Amino acid sequence: MRDTYDILRQYWGFDAFRPLQEEIIKSVLEGKDTLALMPTGGGKSICYQVPAMVKDGLCLVISPLIALMKDQVENLRKKSITAFAIYSGMSRKEVINVFKVATESNCKFLYVSPERLETSLFKEYLPGLDISLIAVDEAHCISQWGYDFRPPYLRIASLREELPGIPVLALTASATPDVQNDICDKLTFSNPGIFRQSFERANLSYSAFKVDSKINKIIEIVQKVPGSSIVYCKSRKRTKEISELLQLQHISSDFYHAGLVQEERNKKQEAWINNKTRVIVCTNAFGMGIDKPDVRIVVHADVPDCLENYYQEAGRAGRDGKTSYAVLLYDERDLQELKGMASLRFPSQEDIRGVYQSVANYLQIPTGGGEGQYYDFDISDFLKKFNLNSHTTLYSLKALEQESWLSFNEQVFLPSSVMFTVNKGSLYEFEKSNPQLEPCIKTLLRAYEGIFDQPVNISEKVIAGLMKEDAEKTKKQLIELNRFGIIEYQPQKDTPQLYLSRNRIKAEDITINMQAYNKRKDQFQRRVKQMVNYVNEEAACRSRIIGSYFGDEHIRACGICDNCLRQKAATISKEEFETLHHRIINMVKYESLHTKELLQKLNGIKKEKAWKVLEFLQAENKIHVDSTGWVKLK
Repeated sequence: MRDTYDILRQYWGFDAFRPLQEEIIKSVLEGKDTLALMPTGGGKSICYQVPAMVKDGLCLVISPLIALMKDQVENLRKKSITAFAIYSGMSRKEVINVFKVATESNCKFLYVSPERLETSLFKEYLPGLDISLIAVDEAHCISQWGYDFRPPYLRIASLREELPGIPVLALTASATPDVQNDICDKLTFSNPGIFRQSFERANLSYSAFKVDSKINKIIEIVQKVPGSSIVYCKSRKRTKEISELLQLQHISSDFYHAGLVQEERNKKQEAWINNKTRVIVCTNAFGMGIDKPDVRIVVHADVPDCLENYYQEAGRAGRDGKTSYAVLLYDERDLQELKGMASLRFPSQEDIRGVYQSVANYLQIPTGGGEGQYYDFDISDFLKKFNLNSHTTLYSLKALEQESWLSFNEQVFLPSSVMFTVNKGSLYEFEKSNPQLEPCIKTLLRAYEGIFDQPVNISEKVIAGLMKEDAEKTKKQLIELNRFGIIEYQPQKDTPQLYLSRNRIKAEDITINMQAYNKRKDQFQRRVKQMVNYVNEEAACRSRIIGSYFGDEHIRACGICDNCLRQKAATISKEEFETLHHRIINMVKYESLHTKELLQKLNGIKKEKAWKVLEFLQAENKIHVDSTGWVKLK
C-alpha cells in the first residue's frame, strides 16, 4: 500500500496535511464509516481523494453540485488521474458510455448525482465498478431536518446493501448536532469515526449593520477595505443593479446569477478569480467549489434564511488566513420578511397540486407517461404562460422533489460532443467527394483523441480557431457532417432541466406526507428565528454564536467582530465586576434564565458591561449560555 504522504506530494504538491485531514484519511483506510465536518475551504476533497489513490478500485463520489463535479473531474484529469462524472441531463447513450469506460479502464473516481443511484442503468453497471470507497459530499442533504434536504440521498443506505463492507465517508461543511446524528442514522453508520474541525475563523471579523441605504454602505465598505470582494443578493435583478451602481463609483464590478448562459458565467467567474474584476455581485449560485484564498470582504446585502447558508457564504472570505470581513446589512423590513418566509417556503397541498398540473400541461406529458424523462424547462416562460407566482412555483417544485415526484435543476450544462459513426475507409471516401468538409474532419481527428470510440467533449470555438474560421460556420459544418451520418454531434445544452421520477398521474392524486412536511416547516421557522437572533444580537461574540449553533462550544471570543469591539469599548471597574459577577450567579442559581430576561433584571446596568461579565463567567466554566440564549449555572 502506498504511503499517503507520497500520494499527497506526487499529485497535490503538498508536504503536509491540513488539520484533521490525516486523522480522517486514517479512519477511512481502517475501513471505518466516517463523518467529517469541515468548514468551507477546509480541504474536504483531499479526505477521500488521497485514500482512494491508496486503495485499489474506484471511489464513488455522490454530490448534488454539477459545477463542483465537473471542476473536480477536470482537476483530477490535470493530475493524470482517470475520473468521470454522470449528472442530470446526460443522454442514456452518454451515461452508458461513461459506465463502460469506468468499468473497463483504470478509473479511480466516478462522480454521480444522487438521482442517478435510483436508475436501472446504475444498478445494472454497479457490480462491475469495483468500488472500494463511497464518499458522500454535502451529506447534510440526507437529513429531512437539515436546510437542504434531498430525498435521493436517502437511497444511499440501500446502495450500501449492494456493497457490503465498503466504507462510507460523509462530508459536510455545516450541520447542527441534530443533523449530524441524522446523517449517521440515515447512512446506517455503526461505531463511526466522527471528526469536527473547529468552526472558529480567527481572522474573520463578523458584523451586522442596520442601515437605511445598503448601496451607500456597500460603497463605503469596498472603498475602505482594499481587495477582492463578494456581494451576495437574494434576487438576480439586484445583482445587476448593485453592480452598475458600484461601476458608477469607478469600482470594478460585475454581476453573476444562474440565469446567465454558461459561457458568460465562466467568463465573469474567471475575470474575478484573476482579479480583473474586483467585486462580484451575485446570488448564492456563485461560490461553490471556487477556491480563491484572497477574498477580503463578503457582504450580504440581504439576510440569508439560516446560519448554515450564512456561515458557508461568509466563510469564502479570508481563506489565506489574513484579516477579512463578513458584513451583513439589514433593515427592519428584511427581518419581517424573513419571519413571514415559512408561509412562502411551504405552499399548501392545493398549490402544489396546481403547479404539478401546470407543469404536465406545459410539457404536454400524457397521463401514465414521462417517467425517467428529462425535459427542457424554461421557468420564466412557464411562469408567464400560466400566470403563476414565482415563489409558490419554485417551492411547490421543491416540495414535489422532496416527495420524489420530479426534480428541477436550473444549473445544467452539457458541453458539445462529437463521435465518428463511420469507419476510416468510409470516412476517406466521404472526404474525397466532399472536399469542403475535409478541413473540419481533419481538425477533429487531430484535436481530439478517442473520437472514433466514444463521444468526446469538444469546443466549437477551439475548432474554429484551429481552422481560422468563424465559429458559426464551424457549427454549420458539424451539423452537416451529422446530417450525412459521418459524426454524431450533440450541440452544447445549458437550458434548465425537469426530470420526471414517476409517470404522470392526476393532480388530485398527488400525495404529500403532511406530517413530515409540517415538521420541516417547524424546523425552518426555528432556523429563521436563530438567524434573526444573530442579526439582532448586540453583545455576544458573533463567532461564538455561530460555533454554538453548530455544537462547537469551545470557541473563544474572537475580539474582532462588531460586538467584541463594542465590548472592548465598555470599561468596567473591579468593584462593578465583582458586584455583577455575584448578582448573575445568584440569579441563575436555581433556574435557567434567558439572556433578555437576565439583562432586564439587571436594570440600570449597561448591556455591554453585563455581557463582559457573562463572557468571563462562561469562559471560566461557571455558567453555560446555549445557542438560543438560555443561561444556567454549571
